[in-house]
Amino acid sequence: MTPPPGDFELVDPPVLSRGVMDRDEQLRFDTGYQRRTWRQARLVVVDENGRTAVSWETRPEATFRESDAAAWDSAAGSGGTIVTRAATTLGDEPPPDAVLLGAAEGIPYWTARGKPDLLAGEDPSEWADLRAAGAWLDDLGSALLTASVAVLNWHDTAGFCARDGSPTHPHNAGWARRCEAHGHEEYPRTDPSMICLVHDGADRVLLARQPVWPEGRYSVLAGFVESGESLEACVHREVSEEVGIAVRDVRYLGSQAWPFPRSLMLGFHATADANIPLNPADGEIADALWITRADLRAALRRGDWGESPPEGERTVVLLPGKVSIARTMLESWAAQGD
Repeated sequence: MTPPPGDFELVDPPVLSRGVMDRDEQLRFDTGYQRRTWRQARLVVVDENGRTAVSWETRPEATFRESDAAAWDSAAGSGGTIVTRAATTLGDEPPPDAVLLGAAEGIPYWTARGKPDLLAGEDPSEWADLRAAGAWLDDLGSALLTASVAVLNWHDTAGFCARDGSPTHPHNAGWARRCEAHGHEEYPRTDPSMICLVHDGADRVLLARQPVWPEGRYSVLAGFVESGESLEACVHREVSEEVGIAVRDVRYLGSQAWPFPRSLMLGFHATADANIPLNPADGEIADALWITRADLRAALRRGDWGESPPEGERTVVLLPGKVSIARTMLESWAAQGD
C-alpha cells in the first residue's frame, strides 16, 4: 500500500522509552528469589516530589530551578546516572512497601519512598525529578526512574479498595494491592492519552498553546482516551474538539510513559487541510497556528522552551523540552524533506 503524503517515522525512540530492564513478572511472585537476592539488590529511593539522587559526567549549570524542565534543557548537562543504595538499608528482607522494578545485568532493582540520607553524606541539591532530568539520564536510569515514579504514584493514591472501601496493602512485590475486607486485588493504573502531530502532508505543521502555558510556548495536540474509544477515534475527536478541523491518514508513531501522575502517551501523526480556518476550543486552547518546516527547524536550532532567541531574531515558537515525546515527534517531522 502506498504511504500517504508526508508519512514519516520517529528518528529516535522517545527518551523515556529507552528501557533496558527485565520486568520478569514471575519474580514478583517468587518470595524465595526476592529474599535470596536481597543482599545484592539495589534500591532507587524517590522522595514525595518524585526526585532521586543523580550523578553526572558533566553536571548541569547550577542556575536551574528545581523541576524546571526549561532550565534543565538549557543547562547542557550530560551522562546522568541514578545513584542507588544497597537494598539492605531497608532491612534484612524486602519490606512490604518496597517495589521490585526488575533486573539489569543480573542485579535486582527495587524502589521505595524516602529522603536524602544526610548522615551518609547525600546532598539534597543533587536530587532531581524525572520531568527535569529524564532526558539526560542513561538508558538504565531512565527506565528505573520512570517505573519508580509511576508505580509509587499509584501506591500513594490506592490506599483504599475501589469496590468496598476497605484499606489495601501491597502485594506481589508492590505490583498489586489487596483489600482487607474481601481480598480484592487492584493493579497499577495507566491512563492512555493520544498525542498527535498534525501536518498538511507537505511543509506545514499545526501547533497549539494551552492557556496556562507561558506566551509563545507551543506543542502538538493531545488528549485522554475515553472509555470504549479506540485510539484512532480519539485522535479524530480530540483534534476536532481542540481546533475544529478534521484529520485523515492517522498513523501510529510510538509511545512513552508520562507518569505525571500515570499517563501513557501514544504518539500519532495525521494530515489535515491547512486552508480550513482553525477554531481553538475556549478555555482549552489559547491559540493554534500552522508553521512551516523551515520555521520549526529554526526554532529547534534556537533551543528549548523558555530560551530567548538571539537579538533581532523573531520568535516563532518555544518548543517542548527534550523529555517529552512531543519533542521527539517534532524533531522527526522536521528531519523530513529537503
